[in-house]
Amino acid sequence: MHEYQAPLTDMKFVLRELVDLELLAQLPGFGDMTLDVADAVLDEAAKFAGGVLSPLNRSGDLEGVRWQEGEVLTAAGWKQAYTRFAADGWGALSCPADFGGQNLPRALSALVEEMWNGANMAFALCPMLTRGAIDAIELRGTEAQRDTYLPKMVSGEWTGTMNLTEPQAGSDLSAVRTRAVPDGDGRYRLTGQKIFITYGEHDLTGNIIHMVLARVAGAPEGVKGTSLFLVPKFLVNADGSLRERNDVHCVSIEHKLGIHASPTCVLSYGQNGGAIAELVGEENRGLEYMFIMMNAARYSVGLEGIGLSERAYQTALAYARERIQSTEAGVRGGPRVPIVRHPDVRRMLLLMKSQTEAMRALSVVVAVSLDAARLHPRAEERERHQAVADLMIPVIKGWCTENSVDIASLGVQVHGGVGFVEETGAAQFLRDARITPIYEGTTGIQANDLIGRKLARDGGRAAQLVITQMRALAGDLAAAPKLTEAAAAFSAAIDGSRGDGVRFGGNDQWSAGRSFERSRGNAASTAGWPFRRFRGNAGASASQALQRSRGNAVHWSVITTFPRKRVPRQGSFMSSNSGLP
Repeated sequence: MHEYQAPLTDMKFVLRELVDLELLAQLPGFGDMTLDVADAVLDEAAKFAGGVLSPLNRSGDLEGVRWQEGEVLTAAGWKQAYTRFAADGWGALSCPADFGGQNLPRALSALVEEMWNGANMAFALCPMLTRGAIDAIELRGTEAQRDTYLPKMVSGEWTGTMNLTEPQAGSDLSAVRTRAVPDGDGRYRLTGQKIFITYGEHDLTGNIIHMVLARVAGAPEGVKGTSLFLVPKFLVNADGSLRERNDVHCVSIEHKLGIHASPTCVLSYGQNGGAIAELVGEENRGLEYMFIMMNAARYSVGLEGIGLSERAYQTALAYARERIQSTEAGVRGGPRVPIVRHPDVRRMLLLMKSQTEAMRALSVVVAVSLDAARLHPRAEERERHQAVADLMIPVIKGWCTENSVDIASLGVQVHGGVGFVEETGAAQFLRDARITPIYEGTTGIQANDLIGRKLARDGGRAAQLVITQMRALAGDLAAAPKLTEAAAAFSAAIDGSRGDGVRFGGNDQWSAGRSFERSRGNAASTAGWPFRRFRGNAGASASQALQRSRGNAVHWSVITTFPRKRVPRQGSFMSSNSGLP
């Protein structure tokens, strides 16, 4: 089976050509971040992803996890891999330096996170959720909570979870019934049950820090009556040492379509008097605080889609190069050739590749806004970047995950009949990808968030900013002799997104049933937006940047593919520069 190899050339291309490195260098704490540092981090991460995590992907899928008397045992090799992961500091890349993190830009850690997901998504889910819990405690926890929990969570000694839904609630968090009763010493006792808790129980670390949404007795009904609590698996002394087991237990694990090596737990709180919990922030503001983790997780789930898409593409390409079948189209009596030479196979592979390139570009450019929204010294710039990030997170989450299912399905199709056989690995990527459009709010919820909230709340200013930048890119493309067709397609896509109902500040009523279709179409049109940086990078023109990328036509296919919702004419991809043999 083909092992994952990080697409370092493509990743470094995004950092060099698309990321606003000048802006990052101006942000507090990032002054020492250079391309040499970024290259070193990516190179080492690629070794870990390909050499440690990828070989466990198939075996973990086959073995899965086991529930045994309330404990969860991970697959063979998992604990050793996690121990090395934590010791090497991979979970701390973009975490705050005050608590032991490396404080690297999110644009860099996003590319590394993509590697983890491409190599082994079931493994990557654990540190991803820990990072979300770190964010919530850092931003809303007390000083004592930060000092007690963050150093060990940043180091990877402890992991974190997000406990939202319950059997009767689903996505409707107003229906949460887990109860919190004040204990008289500033702490609370929790009782209730939480479901679908990823890595809610495991044998990788000595403690697990659960972030739990619950309702204090007497709180208002609905989401306005929920509060956020910190519940450790083992209680913690002031010096950081562990005490007795808390009253939270895993009563079962789910048997799932995919990500078999990731434990999805049912957690019971308060079977023996109540789980001891600490309030995070203020009572009745739990959903507000939980969305700190939720938005981080939505962005990261988009990265899961990108990583899985890259892995599915690599596996399909490797098979297409090896599989000998039929003569080349138009060559009578010729030798049988690898199927990568057949036009329809190339079409599928290049569609997989171009979509993955576009998703990676969008996610990394938005990561710059995530950092600028936190760290920029000027308040108006923080506000502007936050608006862009808020606008784009549902796009990244919804579009990249839906695409990952389509791309993984194409990977099966490239394999033909053997793709439907588990031994090739192509089927696993499709099974694993299928959860991503559901995780952290379904695609329909993302679409409603984008259309109903993000586009409307500021009168469309954030979206107008993106469109202005897209139009500037279209103008630069039109000025490049070889890119006029791409410019025309891109301009038409921008006009189409406006004509498809995105009228900012107006009174248009959106149908919830159509918001997904419209948001996905507009997301596809936005895929070329990150490439605006071509024009501003060291004074280079778009055509010069294309030459620096070694003429890789795939980098430009995002501009022509998505607006037309098809791959460009076959001839434009049949050259030796297309990224395929």
